[in-house]
Amino acid sequence: MLRCIELAGNGLGHVAPNPLVGSVVEFNGEIVGEGFHQVYGGPHAEVHAIRDALHHLSDEQLRSATLYVNLEPCAHHGKTPPCADLIIARGIRKVVIANNDPFEHVNGNGIRKLRDAGIEVISGVMEKEGAELNRRFFTYHTKKRPYILLKYAQTADRFIAPEFPDPAKRWISNELSKQLVHKWRTEEPGIMVGATTALNDNPQLTARLCHGKNPTRIVIDRQGRLPMGLKLFDGEVETLIFTTVRRSGGRNYEFITLENDDLFLESVLNELHQRSLQSILVEGGRQLLQLLIEKNLWDEARIFTARHSFGRGISAPDINGTTESAQLIDDNTLTVLTPSE
Repeated sequence: MLRCIELAGNGLGHVAPNPLVGSVVEFNGEIVGEGFHQVYGGPHAEVHAIRDALHHLSDEQLRSATLYVNLEPCAHHGKTPPCADLIIARGIRKVVIANNDPFEHVNGNGIRKLRDAGIEVISGVMEKEGAELNRRFFTYHTKKRPYILLKYAQTADRFIAPEFPDPAKRWISNELSKQLVHKWRTEEPGIMVGATTALNDNPQLTARLCHGKNPTRIVIDRQGRLPMGLKLFDGEVETLIFTTVRRSGGRNYEFITLENDDLFLESVLNELHQRSLQSILVEGGRQLLQLLIEKNLWDEARIFTARHSFGRGISAPDINGTTESAQLIDDNTLTVLTPSE
């Protein structure tokens, strides 16, 4: 199962809104086939693992093998046929699973179909590790909103920006940290900023420093303040702008008008859920980050802390949580927090 989870991680950034899934086929105590879900719309992990195993096993030997998979095999027709049907057709007699699938079209139906066919099913193996791996997928289906990952950099005295625009004080994180952030951008389907950050920084919000897919750019511009000359409107990447002011969209960007009420942010998240954005990386600014924290609309925070200080400036968000990890990235400290229960 550990190998399934390792394999599954290779799909990060490529399979959303599908889950991360890895699978292995074991025969006589050895792994003889393995695979993972590689791309959205492509064959699932079980298909790859069984195909691989058949290079080493006969059909009869495969029937005596055990298939391991970190998520319950699907039982419905989506982009591909049901994996449960493939397992049954191949006559595999034992399946070991880490997690049940919370997706409404599966949610126990895959396990039930396998057992009804006389297959021995063992579930809950490395369940905690499997849930951590697919935390984005589980949050999306259980909370009906994207998994929300906060990211910001702060100085040693906890400022995220200078008091006034100052080119000498623009960057807090180091070059390695910036490269890592661009890698994260390829792993999440959406990236979000507020209007003030868009105005002050004029960011591109693309993964220029890492090979991979650019995330959908999401901007909270409640009052319709953003001028069309910003890089966000260059048409190079899909961009969604949430506002209360009706405006016409253009090439690869769309204005989404919502009610101007206290649930504006919740309405944004609901719209992103409806558009199948499984997770979003929120990169600022302070007001947006703090609002998400106060509304308890966050699942993970990645905070870079530099060694230098500003003395004064825009304060970092006030956040409390459980420290999951802390590591040095050159002269930055990267701390990962999750909400305290």
